[in-house]
Amino acid sequence: MKNLPLFDLAVIAAYLVAMVLVGVYFSRKNNDTDQFTKASGKIPGWALGMSIYATFLSSNTFLGVPGKAFGGNWNSFVFSLSMPLAAYVASRFFVPFYRQTGEISAYTHLEHRFGPWARTYAVACFLLTQLARMGSIFLGIAISLQALTGYSMQMIMIVMGVCIIIYTVMGGMEAVIWTEVVQAFIKTFGALLILYLIVDSVPGGVSKIVDIGAAHDKFSLGTFSPDFVQSSFWVVLLYGFFINLNNFGMDQNYIQRYHTTSSAKEAANSLWLCVWLYVPASLLFFVIGSCLFAYYQVHPEFIEAIKQKVAMDRLPATASAAEVSQLMATLKPVDYGDKVMPHFMVTKVPAGLMGLIISAILSAAMSTISSGMNASATVFTEDIYKRYINADISDKKLLRLLHLTTVVVGLLGLGTGLAMIGVKSILDTWWTLSGIFAAGMLGLFLLGLISRRTNSHEALTATCIGVLVIVWMTFSGSLPDQFSYLRNPLHSNMIIVIGTLTIFLVGLLVTKSKGRSSEQIKKEVIVNG
Repeated sequence: MKNLPLFDLAVIAAYLVAMVLVGVYFSRKNNDTDQFTKASGKIPGWALGMSIYATFLSSNTFLGVPGKAFGGNWNSFVFSLSMPLAAYVASRFFVPFYRQTGEISAYTHLEHRFGPWARTYAVACFLLTQLARMGSIFLGIAISLQALTGYSMQMIMIVMGVCIIIYTVMGGMEAVIWTEVVQAFIKTFGALLILYLIVDSVPGGVSKIVDIGAAHDKFSLGTFSPDFVQSSFWVVLLYGFFINLNNFGMDQNYIQRYHTTSSAKEAANSLWLCVWLYVPASLLFFVIGSCLFAYYQVHPEFIEAIKQKVAMDRLPATASAAEVSQLMATLKPVDYGDKVMPHFMVTKVPAGLMGLIISAILSAAMSTISSGMNASATVFTEDIYKRYINADISDKKLLRLLHLTTVVVGLLGLGTGLAMIGVKSILDTWWTLSGIFAAGMLGLFLLGLISRRTNSHEALTATCIGVLVIVWMTFSGSLPDQFSYLRNPLHSNMIIVIGTLTIFLVGLLVTKSKGRSSEQIKKEVIVNG
């Protein structure tokens, strides 16, 4: 077990205590549901923008992005390049729409548009998405801190989960936003510090890193051919646009924050601030991944230690040395990409700086999880409890319910993280799960927003067909060889694209066909008069 110096432990402890104290401070103002869910609409636009940026910059970014760049190239950076277009659509149409409705839940209007089933379906998709997001982030932070401290991933997740639950429950949305503002600075500084240490450890510096990266095609954005089977430029661009459109237009994490500012203009500006901060920040993490690849090319002896650790984690404790060596020989960079940055930190980060970097990783996880907990609790109370159980609950009792639900959601997210231990790639796992759950929500929302003639039955038909398509695209890959012709031929990132378009286009076609039938009936009635 790696023993951290006293100074580093003091820095980490100070950070955790500070986060809890923020919750204690804001708990004095957290006396009603409006304050807990919307911070009473008094958050400055710049602070909200920093908060949304911090939510995007999760531990999946800290570990998953460098791991992807190490094992492959910069293809996943195209996801970030899609953000400005999604932000334009959201700031132009979605933000004003939600501000005008005044509804704290992103899904209330779906019931007004299509009925209770639409609202319930979207809520279920959102809650599943949040559990997947929180689980992947808990796993990311556990992988890092296990390498840095030697403690088990289970213990790390539990300790961090307790701290996050405490300050989120006590402080509400205002505590979430202001802690994320602080965390945004900590994360960015931590990333720059890691980059400096890596470059400084490579003989020849930047020029050597560029030469190695160019020789191994590490800076490629993927093929520009119209290929939707592999992770091409266009697959990631489409995936990024649809998932970011879902984030900005359907995700309660963001919709709820649009109500925390004093005006729709401030909310829209905060969205753009997030985009202009996140795009270069995400590029920074791809650069870190390429720099790590160059470092381990110069020091290949360290790779064997990483591969051995991965092989031993995958094999049972009774595995022989020969079995470990055999598995090590089959491992490729993509199989251990998530492990390289924690290994570098253990072996190369000097005493005194480790506490700062660990605090940055902690902040990356805590901000996203805390906002997800608050948003999930809000959705449960607004869209499930008040809708189906007790619509006339007093504000005092509702606040207690929000506190309790926040705790339960945090524990469920923690349980999801524990269940995900052993996945191959954090980023790939999160992208796949989010694409599955988000596709139905976005398609239904766009259908209701754009096609004013579509009614509940037509939307339900389109959603059922869309869900069947999503299920087929997700699980057909496991079909036996005799049914290989039934497998989904497209890349898994296309699930959200095809799923969304299926619901939207089928809804339009059904609406149009029924519209024609109605017109024909009217004409026949007139003719037969």
